[in-house]
Amino acid sequence: MPKRILERGDERWSVTSTGRHTQYNKDEFSVLFTREDGDEREQRVARYSPLATKSREASLATLSDAELWDLLRRSQPSWTTPELGYRS
Repeated sequence: MPKRILERGDERWSVTSTGRHTQYNKDEFSVLFTREDGDEREQRVARYSPLATKSREASLATLSDAELWDLLRRSQPSWTTPELGYRS
C-alpha cells in the first residue's frame, strides 16, 4: 500500500498496512502509524475492520483524515504489539 501522510499542527504521521496477517485475515488487518516529526521515532498499531470493501488498499484509501486520526487515537504503542515485535 502506498504511504499516506496525516498532518495536524506540528504532528506528522505516515500510515500504511503492516503486512502482517492475523487469525481474522478476511475481517481485519493491522495499520501502522509512524511519527514523522521530531527526533524520537514513535510507532503505533491499530487493527482495522473494513465495512464495505475487503481490499486493504481500497478500504484505507476510502478513510477520511478524521477517521484515520480516530484510529490513531485508539492505537497501541509498539511495545504492546506482536506486529512490531514488542519493541519500544
